[in-house]
Amino acid sequence: MSEARNASLERRTTETQIQLSLLIDGTGVSEISTGAPFFDHMLTLLARHGMFDLKIKATGDIEVDYHHTVEDVGIVLGQAFAQALGDKKGIERYGCAYLPMDETLARVVVDLSGRSFLEFRAADRSGMIRDFPFQLVEEFFRGFSNHLQANVHAEILYGRDAHHMAEALFKGLAKALDQACRRDARREGQLPTTKEAW
Repeated sequence: MSEARNASLERRTTETQIQLSLLIDGTGVSEISTGAPFFDHMLTLLARHGMFDLKIKATGDIEVDYHHTVEDVGIVLGQAFAQALGDKKGIERYGCAYLPMDETLARVVVDLSGRSFLEFRAADRSGMIRDFPFQLVEEFFRGFSNHLQANVHAEILYGRDAHHMAEALFKGLAKALDQACRRDARREGQLPTTKEAW
């Protein structure tokens, strides 16, 4: 039986305190509490549709705004995936998902390359989702991709509703990550690169 790919991390700053545990090869169960209800919903979707077991307890200066909490959860989640994946031998490495949500279509593509890069494309007019600024979706993706050291391209191809756009992006990330993290028996013991090193 393959070794469990999991991680447990804690990060404390003057702005946020985060405890997080992740099991990549899970069943999609989650316990999420960040103080930002819409963000909790998005992280729950990420776990469910990626089949990751995820627990997050975050407290932060949400009386100022949600920015620090959202960004820092992205940072810690990226670190957790990096730790859980270890040397990345035998993984697919690449993942791609087109995700429809009513009138919205999103595309998310992931390369677990060891190189950090985010290309994020969504209309600035997306605005607010209740009290949650759509712009913070990009901040989460940036913190996540930088600390996973992954190349992530996330794009809204079209859409009008900010909630639908955010949901399509988080679900798309879940599906692309699930694919990229998947083990390929043909690659057992091999790094998914011709460089033979990251």
